[in-house]
Amino acid sequence: MAPLKSGSRLEHVLRSGRFAVTAELNPPDSADPQSVYERALVLSEVCDAINATDASGANVHMSSVGVCALLTRAGYEPVMQVSCRDRNRIAIQGDLLGAAAMGVRNVLCITGDGVQAGDQPDAKPVFDLDSVTLLRTARLLGEEGRFLSGRQLDVPPRFFLGAADNPFAPPFEFRPLRLAKKVEAGADFIQTQYCFDVPRLAEYLRAVRDLGLHERVFILVGVGPLRSARAAEWIRTHVPGVVIPDAIIRRLAGVPAARQQEEGKDICVEIVRQVRELEGVSGVHVMAFRQEQLVARIIEEAGLLPRQPQKR
Repeated sequence: MAPLKSGSRLEHVLRSGRFAVTAELNPPDSADPQSVYERALVLSEVCDAINATDASGANVHMSSVGVCALLTRAGYEPVMQVSCRDRNRIAIQGDLLGAAAMGVRNVLCITGDGVQAGDQPDAKPVFDLDSVTLLRTARLLGEEGRFLSGRQLDVPPRFFLGAADNPFAPPFEFRPLRLAKKVEAGADFIQTQYCFDVPRLAEYLRAVRDLGLHERVFILVGVGPLRSARAAEWIRTHVPGVVIPDAIIRRLAGVPAARQQEEGKDICVEIVRQVRELEGVSGVHVMAFRQEQLVARIIEEAGLLPRQPQKR
């Protein structure tokens, strides 16, 4: 196994060759830490790391750095998402140092959805950096021990750096090339957008392998259950970047309404089993918005248990 650059649990799992599972914690609209602990407890027994989202969809929730502070305090393994939408490079570099001081070792660098996607479209976007320059910034802090200004750090952070990718949205031929830029910028792992089209994913992975990227970065495929045909229609219409084929919606609509959530879970399990067999896939990233109770069932039914539970 290659030496660990960060010492994170997630990095250890991936470098050891085990199939990794990460899951997204839906941050509360609350100042109560118990809300975070309750959601994390559901996920911690069945995944290797827990993503703390950063105002996803440009909607306000408890901050990513706040959720990570609670998760590390409780002994869980967080992945801190950092979006470029809301903070400039000064604030982002400070947040990265603060997160490292709290014990955060995994950082997912994303550009972020535009403010028009959220419920406060009059907010002023920043976008001082994008995902690629954010990756370079985090790598500069960790590997060279200096800020973007050139000023040296006393003690540099140790990060396992991640980025997002979307193999399912056109232009398809551009996606592997964009991935290559993120790898060059410092990405150690990738978490993709929701996968509801396995053949399209297979095409993407073929191009990724042709570029030799599967040997340089760990790819975790995004999966998740759909609650109903109506919810699926809403998601593909209103959530940027999510592509849901008509065949998936027809399958959901083809069962009684009371059975559709279970059918959505079954579809997710089938997709996990299929992507696990694809060369170049190192794990899955489960996103179950307000359906955390299904995560354990998905991971169990997909044959990904037992896992070593996170310590608390």
